[in-house]
Order: sequence, then C-alpha cells, then structure tokens
Amino acid sequence: MSSEMDVQRNVDSGSYEAVVDGEVVGMIVYHAPRGDQRVTFSHTIVDPGHRGQGIATGLVKHALDDLRARDLKLTNYCTFVADYIADHPEYKDLVDGRFPGRATVPDRAPRER
Repeated sequence: MSSEMDVQRNVDSGSYEAVVDGEVVGMIVYHAPRGDQRVTFSHTIVDPGHRGQGIATGLVKHALDDLRARDLKLTNYCTFVADYIADHPEYKDLVDGRFPGRATVPDRAPRER
C-alpha cells in the first residue's frame, strides 16, 4: 500500500472505515445494539481500485483490536473476518461462543503470511 491508511470507527454509520488520502476506500459493516456486550460483523467491503493492498486485512485487525480493547465479543457473518481469525488464532477468543454467527472460523492451521 503506497499511502498511509487510517481506520476509524464510525458509530453513526455502524462501520469501521479505511481512509486513504482522505477517501473512504473500505469498511467493515457492523451492528452493535446499545448496552450489548456483543458486536455483529456482517461484511467487509473494499473499493475495487484498492483491492490487493492489504486494506481489508488492516481493517479486520484494527476492528478486532478495538473489540478486545472495549471488552466486547464478536458475532460474525463475514467470511473474510472468519478466514483472518483462522490465520490469527490469537483473536479466536473474541468470537461469542453462544452466538458465533454463520461465518464460522475454519478449524485449520494458519496460512503462511
């Protein structure tokens, strides 16, 4: 990635946004009911012109680190997030055991990075 990426949590739109050169180029859409200790990720989107630059990976890492910092659990419906967690098992504990979502984390050895 040639430009610096900034990730921001946008509470109003319910998304984590990847911003490059002042432009939102990717996002993770989430739902966080008020007072709930669980956040639901529905999907990850990256602008086609910015794919292959590590934006989605950076978004997921930032979002999962934010959940951990805020002591929240994850219900996941995004296959990209599930694959990221499979490759980074240190985040597996964030997945809510009672409500894991439909995009389950594959039970496999992490892929080489």
